[in-house]
Amino acid sequence: MSAVNRAAVETVLRQYTDPYLNQDPVSAGCVRAIDIQGDRVSVQLEIGYAADLFKSGWAQMLQMAIEGLDGVTAATVQVTSVIVAHKAQAQAQVPGLANVKNVIAVASGKGGVGKSTTAANLALALAREGAKVGILDADIYGPSQGIMFGIAEGTRPQVKDQKWFVPLQSHGVEVMSMAFLTDDNTPMVWRGPMVSGALLQLVTQTAWGDLDYLVIDMPPGTGDIQLTLAQKVPVAGAVIVTTPQDLALLDARKGVEMFRKVNIPVLGVVENMAVHICSNCGHAEHLFGEGGGEKLATQYGVELLASLPLSMVIREQADGGKPTVIAEPDSQIAMVYQELARHVGARIVLQEAASPAMPNITVSDD
Repeated sequence: MSAVNRAAVETVLRQYTDPYLNQDPVSAGCVRAIDIQGDRVSVQLEIGYAADLFKSGWAQMLQMAIEGLDGVTAATVQVTSVIVAHKAQAQAQVPGLANVKNVIAVASGKGGVGKSTTAANLALALAREGAKVGILDADIYGPSQGIMFGIAEGTRPQVKDQKWFVPLQSHGVEVMSMAFLTDDNTPMVWRGPMVSGALLQLVTQTAWGDLDYLVIDMPPGTGDIQLTLAQKVPVAGAVIVTTPQDLALLDARKGVEMFRKVNIPVLGVVENMAVHICSNCGHAEHLFGEGGGEKLATQYGVELLASLPLSMVIREQADGGKPTVIAEPDSQIAMVYQELARHVGARIVLQEAASPAMPNITVSDD
C-alpha cells in the first residue's frame, strides 16, 4: 500500500465540479485544510454561499472519491458556508445596512410575471439553506410581501430609539414593507420623488439584524425607484423575472439593460409560467410561448437560474401566507427554488471574484 500525499488528494478533488460555482473545489479556492495521518485523510472545504441542503451530499461524494485512493482507508470531508460582505457594501456605509452583507434586487420589466412570489420564495429558500435573510418590499404602489408572509393586516413595526423601524419576523425571515406603515386599502397616490423618498426611508431607517442577504422586491419597470436604489444602495446583483411571452421578454430586456447601465451585475433570469400541466389529463402546454427565458439569458450572456411552471398551487400558497418553500418544502417546485437560492448565492461569489480589487491610494511628498 503506497503512502498518500496532498497532491494525490487534490488530484481527486479536481475531478469533481461544484455545480453552482462551476469549478472544482481546488480551482475555486474552497480548500481550507488537507490533513493526512497515515492512511486517514481529513479535508475541510469552505464555500461562499448558503447551501445547507447541498453540503452533506457534496461532502459524502468527495469523501467516497478520496477513500477510493490507493493508500486511504478512511476519509472525512467537512464543508462549511462562510458568506462574506459584498465589496461595495463594505465601503458604502449606508445607514441601516451596516449589518447586511449582500443586497439582492428582484426585478421585472412589467407586472404580472410573478416577481413578488419569486422574491418571497427566494428569501425563504436562502433561509432554509442556512443564511440569515431579510426581505424589503420596495413595491411601494403594490406591496404584497406582508400577505405572502402571513402577516396580519394592520400589524405595525415597533419603533426603536424613535428612529428605527424594527422589521417583523415571519418564517425565520425579517420582513419590512410600506404596507406595514399605511392602510392596506389606501392607494399610494404619490409622485416619483415621494416614492423614492419612501424607499430610502425604508432602506435607511429599518434596523435590520445581522443578515447574509437582504432581498429587495422591486416594483415593475425601470423608473425612479430602480434608479434611486442603484444610486443609493450597494446592490450585489439583480435577478430578472420574466415569462416566456414576447411582451414580457421585451420589457425584461429593458430591465437587464438598465441594471447594466448603472453597473449592477445581473445574476441571471428566472422564467415563470414556462409550462402549464393540466391537472386532469397531464397534458403540457406552453401558454405563453417556449424558451423565452433561455433566449434572453443567452442574448445577454447571463444564466437561466430557474424555470417554473404556471401552477395554481404556487399562487394559492403565496396568497395563503405560506409560500411553496414553506408550505411544501419537499415538493419538486420547492426544490427548484432551493436550486435558485444556491445559484444566486454562488453567482454573487463569482461576481466578487471577477470584479477588480479597489486600488490602494497612497500620498507621497514627491
